Amino acid sequence: QVQLVESGGGLVQPGGSLRLSCAASGITLDYYAIGWFRQAPGKEREGVSYISISDGSTYYTDSVKGRFTISRDNRKNTVYLQMNSLKPEDTARYYCAPMGTIAAMKFSKQIPGKEDYSTYAWGQGTQVTVSS
Repeated sequence: QVQLVESGGGLVQPGGSLRLSCAASGITLDYYAIGWFRQAPGKEREGVSYISISDGSTYYTDSVKGRFTISRDNRKNTVYLQMNSLKPEDTARYYCAPMGTIAAMKFSKQIPGKEDYSTYAWGQGTQVTVSS
């Protein structure tokens, strides 16, 4: 049974940093990657970044490139999202979830189409608020 628990969110001033953690269990190689997603009030959930389970390759959505870094610690079964130079528009609830190959390819625009994230089993997430 797949279980993911997010932590590390908080209130930070613009330009500040946070590191989110995603403690994972039950993840198998049936999945392609672990992804970070976010949802702001009144907006659709969007993909932020993912890291491949097999080879550690990564992908970032354009709005966070150069500011966010995804990484993993296989010994701790944990995926991290280091967020630097935070902006008010980064304010959202952040979630992690396993992704299949097709979902990752849609996210990275290797194939057309939009993944239906409403079908995913989401955890509690962790709130990130960027405000002065």
